[in-house]
Amino acid sequence: MANEYTAERTVSAVFKEEQQINQAIRRLLDRGVDRDHISMMGRNFQSKTKITGFITKKDVILGGLRSGAIFGSLFGSILSLLTGVGVLFIPFLGTVVAAGPLSAILLGAASGAIAGSAGAGLVSVFASLGMSEDKAAVYQTRLEAGDFLVMAEVPADKTGEIQLLLESEGGEEISISDMTLPKPCPGMCNGVDDLSPEVRSHLSEDAQTTFIERYNAVYQEANNSLEAEQAAWETIHQQYTEDENGVWSKQKVTA
Repeated sequence: MANEYTAERTVSAVFKEEQQINQAIRRLLDRGVDRDHISMMGRNFQSKTKITGFITKKDVILGGLRSGAIFGSLFGSILSLLTGVGVLFIPFLGTVVAAGPLSAILLGAASGAIAGSAGAGLVSVFASLGMSEDKAAVYQTRLEAGDFLVMAEVPADKTGEIQLLLESEGGEEISISDMTLPKPCPGMCNGVDDLSPEVRSHLSEDAQTTFIERYNAVYQEANNSLEAEQAAWETIHQQYTEDENGVWSKQKVTA
């Protein structure tokens, strides 16, 4: 992937069929959209493996985020092309599969921002990212009905091209916004002030330090902010529990 990829706008669309998003994402990659800037989520993936055995409603996030290769074997080859795939339990939606930057955001916000949003569910999350509330409500309704959401962060001069691509593959309710999904830090995290508000608001001071240390260690090795963010959130989930305000603040007691 080119390191100079510039994401300036987000083009979003919903699809009715899993086959449609498979083709749409392949074409996005063929057009040069960086896979680290493609997100998708949905409920009705046709898994070849019975997964109810390890999914329980008391687990908000199940095992953190995993590689696309692992989930590709469960839910289809398209997920093997994306990064940061996770299985999440989200209030009002149930169990969903999400991939890309959106999955990392949901990993930090699922039980806090979503569960604490007075019934707004994903609407509050999407609205906090800069999407209109009307469009966010439509997307949540479509996801509840079993449709799929694809979001592509693209350079400004590619917006029209990507919109036509998604439409040609059956995309509906197309939205173009100036938002891009927030990253935890601009490269390396030099301190708490570098943490994005979206991340910082879900972490206690101790948890912020833990997050930064793990993020930087992985970023130095992989030079990939999404991979580093996934690893940092996994560490937070391993070492902390959430308080009643949705903040990861209580250190787990280890034997």
